[in-house]
Amino acid sequence: MTERRINVGNELPEAFGQLRDIRVLVEKAAVEAGLDMRLIELIKIRASQINGCAYCLDLHTRDARRLGEDDRRLHLVAAWWETDLYSPQERAALALTETISKLSQSQDVPDDLYAEATSVFTKEQYAAVVWSISVINTFNRLAVTSRKPLPARVA
Repeated sequence: MTERRINVGNELPEAFGQLRDIRVLVEKAAVEAGLDMRLIELIKIRASQINGCAYCLDLHTRDARRLGEDDRRLHLVAAWWETDLYSPQERAALALTETISKLSQSQDVPDDLYAEATSVFTKEQYAAVVWSISVINTFNRLAVTSRKPLPARVA
């Protein structure tokens, strides 16, 4: 059993509310740019895997299923590059997710990845993808730091 910690989101509810508002704004921009919300959920799942956020993984795999995402793709997203199950947009988004989530290691988005991403996304879509990655990384860091417990399992 993990030790209970201060839930930092609860301690600064106004800041946490602003972060939720940013998430809503970014998701709206993604939809308006023509992105499928399943792609956004794949981003959230992959970043949460990288960051070890069980709470967010649980939440976003359920959300992805509600949107009609296939279980096989959900199970394989951790090794997306080894399969042909993901579209060119999804592959670029997942590669960006890995690079941006590991900025301390990568130090930058390499030019070839940037070129790949901007060849499959419009300017608006690219911005929405990068914002989505940034927002989920923030949520991951708050949940992991707080050791946010999983909600009760719902059938």
